[in-house]
Amino acid sequence: MAELPEETVEEATRLTRLARRASDPDEAAAYRAHREELLSEHGFTARVREEDATATLVLHPDGWIEDGTIRPDRVDDTDRAIEVQVAGPESPDDWDAVEKHNRAVARRVREAHGEVHGENAEAFADFMGNHYAKPVEQATPEERAEFLSEYFVRNAWPSEEQKRRIERSLQHVEAAAKADPDRR
Repeated sequence: MAELPEETVEEATRLTRLARRASDPDEAAAYRAHREELLSEHGFTARVREEDATATLVLHPDGWIEDGTIRPDRVDDTDRAIEVQVAGPESPDDWDAVEKHNRAVARRVREAHGEVHGENAEAFADFMGNHYAKPVEQATPEERAEFLSEYFVRNAWPSEEQKRRIERSLQHVEAAAKADPDRR
């Protein structure tokens, strides 16, 4: 996967899920266009393979395609392709329920502990929902570390106060999730 950075794969997957869920065709097209632009920087393209109840995002070098079709004679190494399931029984595509749950947890943090912790909880909910499609309380130590070292500082645009209080905010998130009567 060295050819296509993991962050790019994750973002392409996130954009694909957003496009699949978008009710507005223009919004879905915008997500797909952004995904193609992102992948083209690395000489890759994407397609979604729909089969029965599953959907798989396939990322592969754009040199494999001619006139919109993959040409087997151009496929030099199938290991260069990356497949990510984006819907189906093995997929965390119960994203809407996860999103609703994570937003409720963030809202409880905001109500109980104020704006700064609420903003941090929202950022963590965004990260867990969009990058892992998981409830906030199911974050692994590695996912929390990734959130703190990469996502939070680059994507949340935190204030200095948010940065100082992020660890405590995550403790509030954990407590609020445990107190959820509809806990997943």
